[in-house]
Amino acid sequence: MHLALLCSLGNVTLQSFYSSADLAAAGKEIGIVKRMETYGPAKDQIALQELVTYGIKGLCAYAEHAEVLGKSDPAVFAFVHEALTFLTSPEALENTEKLIGYALKVGEVNLKVMQLLEQGGNENYGKPVPTEVRTTPVKGKCILVSGHDLKDLQMILEQSKGKGINVFTHGELLPAHSYPGLKENYPHLVGNWGGAWQNQKTDFANFPGPIVMTTNCIIEPRKSYMDRIYTTNVTGWPGVKHIGADKDYSAVINSALSSEGFKEDAQDAKPLTTGYGKHTILANAGAVIDAINAGAIKRFFVIGGCDGAEIERNYFGDLASSLPNDTMILTLGCGKYRFNSKDLGKIGPFPRVLDMGQCNDAIGAVEVAVALANAYKTDVNSLPLSFAISWFEQKAVAVLLTLLHLGIRNIRLGPNLPAFIPPSTLNLLVEKFNIAPCGEVQKDLSNMMTGH
Repeated sequence: MHLALLCSLGNVTLQSFYSSADLAAAGKEIGIVKRMETYGPAKDQIALQELVTYGIKGLCAYAEHAEVLGKSDPAVFAFVHEALTFLTSPEALENTEKLIGYALKVGEVNLKVMQLLEQGGNENYGKPVPTEVRTTPVKGKCILVSGHDLKDLQMILEQSKGKGINVFTHGELLPAHSYPGLKENYPHLVGNWGGAWQNQKTDFANFPGPIVMTTNCIIEPRKSYMDRIYTTNVTGWPGVKHIGADKDYSAVINSALSSEGFKEDAQDAKPLTTGYGKHTILANAGAVIDAINAGAIKRFFVIGGCDGAEIERNYFGDLASSLPNDTMILTLGCGKYRFNSKDLGKIGPFPRVLDMGQCNDAIGAVEVAVALANAYKTDVNSLPLSFAISWFEQKAVAVLLTLLHLGIRNIRLGPNLPAFIPPSTLNLLVEKFNIAPCGEVQKDLSNMMTGH
């Protein structure tokens, strides 16, 4: 647990202890640019060290989420100790193949962690089911919960039950509405407010109640909501009130009761649909296979991952909107907010956009692909299936390494590649794994439709 917490710490939490100037100065002395200057001939090895390090951080963040839900495996942390020991050894600046091996091992261990996290969610709250989620105000007092942590959401729901407070989700907690144990036991879980984490300054400013950040992705709060935002777990920000390990949310509840709340209901926005996890899709595998055989579905696209605010990230929304009507989209993570509100139609009983859940639910997309490959007696890379993965931070790196461990090839990655990947290392990854940086949408789409 302590290792998971340590490895999931990011600059947001560190800013509670150091100023931005301190962090910038330290980065100049020990950051990736300085290391590459110091060890010039070993640029590829340094880039791969960074890739493994980011992957370990993402793996440990997922492991912490799983442990909160009662699932852990000592072998996971034994591997983390082993990998960190290797990364600090002289061999890590010399042995490229061993570094690649450790990167793939991170992917293998992260697969186990994602399976543990899925088990924890299913055992605590049931298997997700397709659910329409309201996105407009519900009259009354309200609380907004953002981040990834289902357990914290449940505790807030339990402590606010019967108090006349409506609870909304934000960002990566949208899929919480599809878990039977949450939506059926807590009718005051009423909807989702806003979009992805990078829109929080606008979303939070327009929400008339307190906000709780359960995991990472907090941005410096605006003054308009500074007095009603709370953090918990490893998330923090200077001056923001923190909910400790006792998980007493009474301060949040009191804030909700004293806040304005929504004045009236509104019903004019299209609901979002989530809950198309692997169990739902595999339960309908016969219908999916029939649609493929009949030519109604020509290709599947996995489009999703961790998102950011840069304009280049419109690539993923533009790609989804440009796909032919006989294609299906499996999506997950906060990247789905680029297109999940668009009406892209249906194929038979299924919406063309199937929201599979949080970023860690990428394992579900792979298991659906494996099931289809088995049905057609082929391998995943021979299926009419393309991956376009939105890269932003350490969890996305862990998921990418899991996909590479599973042998998935021809992944489009972007919109921009990590700054620690120089051209020589990119060529190495392209040669070994056929990773393709995102390019121009129509050109990429043309290539992906033909399996390239």
